[in-house]
Amino acid sequence: MKRALFLTAAVSLFACSSAPAQQATGGEAAARVGDRVITAKEIDDRWKVLDPSGHAEAAQKQYEGKRSALDAIVAEMLIAQAAKAKKMTPEAYEEAELKTRIKAVGESDVVTFYQSNINQMQGRSLDVMAPAIRRYLQDQQSESARASLIADLRKSGPEVRVLFDAPRNAIEVSADDPAIGPASAPVTLVEFSDFQCPFCQRVAPTLKQVKQKYGDKVRVVWKDFPLTQIHPQAFKAGEAAHCAADQGKFWEYHDQLFANQQALQPNDLKKHAADLGLDATAFATCLDTSKYGERVRDGVAEGSRLGVNSTPTIYVNGRVLSGAQPYETFVTVIDEELSKTK
Repeated sequence: MKRALFLTAAVSLFACSSAPAQQATGGEAAARVGDRVITAKEIDDRWKVLDPSGHAEAAQKQYEGKRSALDAIVAEMLIAQAAKAKKMTPEAYEEAELKTRIKAVGESDVVTFYQSNINQMQGRSLDVMAPAIRRYLQDQQSESARASLIADLRKSGPEVRVLFDAPRNAIEVSADDPAIGPASAPVTLVEFSDFQCPFCQRVAPTLKQVKQKYGDKVRVVWKDFPLTQIHPQAFKAGEAAHCAADQGKFWEYHDQLFANQQALQPNDLKKHAADLGLDATAFATCLDTSKYGERVRDGVAEGSRLGVNSTPTIYVNGRVLSGAQPYETFVTVIDEELSKTK
């Protein structure tokens, strides 16, 4: 999870966060020591060795900045083209289009959002938070409407080919990592996640939707990354999920935990196992002996080496997506990856 939920300065919108930089690349000379030339690439390669997580964060930030700028330029071009065809100014065209796409935010929307994010309200009442929630939802509607407009224009407009690639991270997937989908799938999503994280809960149905759309073209892999500083029950919940995996029920138990995020104490974890029909004695022994404690710690260590500092962090063929990104974002990235395999 990564980005502040504007409702409070410290609360993240897309991700649970426990933390970023510019990157020099290329073969040009970056320094001289006597007659010895040190290239920018040599420095970059050394940076990867000295601080792999910092390097990964910086590379991703640079890519996201470039991609955001490119998307803004393309959007302006498409709007200008569509406006010209209708003999309108770009501003007038966009305003008219958005009016037809933006949905009004009702009282029920505000109440639903408040109740769904009650843990992020820091004890503030609905009456206190309602104005901020309404503004947030209205802003979301505007952003969603504009994104929908640009998506429609891109479908009917000229082909857009991105000629620079996103940073990619090599992530090892072992045979016993919980996974859905064939190992031969052309697109692999590796999710570093936390069972107590509300944004991980939020992205879970999105990943199911992705799996329904792409079928065997996509594989989803789970990696543990409990943020124990803010989610004290997450580590043991991660262990419990692997105990359930011993009995072939990792994903069923995964869904059970996300459906009961307020009940993750050890006795709760055992009850969830019983509710799924697992062997209670075997499960309790596994959990009480911390059979999978080291495995959960390994997930945290692996994620930290990659630069993960928030959940969910999802790698799509090594390309990072931080936070509970919308379904459309996953579709865009997955389609780009599938187009490379054609």
